[in-house]
Amino acid sequence: MIELRTPAEIDEMRPAGRFVAETLTTLRGETKVGTNLLDIDRRAHELIRAAGAESCYLDYAPSFGSGPFGYVICTSINDAVLHGKPFDYRIQDGDLVTLDFAVSVNGWVADSAVSFVVGTPRDEDLRLIDTTERALAAGIAAAQPGGKVGDISAAIAEIAHAEGLKINTDFGGHGVGRTMHGDPHIPNNGRAGRGFPLKPGLVVAIEPWFLQTTDKLITDEGDGWTLKSADGSRGAHSEHTIAITADGPLILSQA
Repeated sequence: MIELRTPAEIDEMRPAGRFVAETLTTLRGETKVGTNLLDIDRRAHELIRAAGAESCYLDYAPSFGSGPFGYVICTSINDAVLHGKPFDYRIQDGDLVTLDFAVSVNGWVADSAVSFVVGTPRDEDLRLIDTTERALAAGIAAAQPGGKVGDISAAIAEIAHAEGLKINTDFGGHGVGRTMHGDPHIPNNGRAGRGFPLKPGLVVAIEPWFLQTTDKLITDEGDGWTLKSADGSRGAHSEHTIAITADGPLILSQA
């Protein structure tokens, strides 16, 4: 069921969005060469407890995962792009890191993700990250009242296709509210003018993610969660939680 939020409820969602944004900024600033992924998760857990927030990931057990996730943040490295389960790994120079974080504050959820390179970057990694960020900006700009979900999808796809990237539509954006994942699904490719109407009060996470040379995913056999490129190429992911308002899109997951 798709629920529309009142202006007062959208205001109530702002603290969750602000906390997610501030936490990702903090974690990104603290992530260096040699940082252990498990330490990133522990630090995120500390911040959650200090804020009185609640993790959306810890007990999350959807059909596409292997049991409860068990951690409070997704840490995807290099060829991993989604649902990266933290493990005992120290970040190396040049690693492409994606942090995906969702929490509930006062019963309202916000979800956001950011990709960045630690240490010495590869040009192709920076281009990929820039593409996901531009696609996110285009998707948000297309999220106008009176439009359709397909407008968001088409705007994202236009950026990706201009860079010669293939697009996987198995995972994409989604509704956000009292829970982390809800309707409508927002694929990263689609046709403008199609799909669910974008009405004031609709709150969604928009999340373009791309792989450098494929659109095929495989699941890490070791943890049953981490989604990686089928050919070993690297991935990047950018995400914001936004609300559709009468005045246009409002980004909730920013400081």
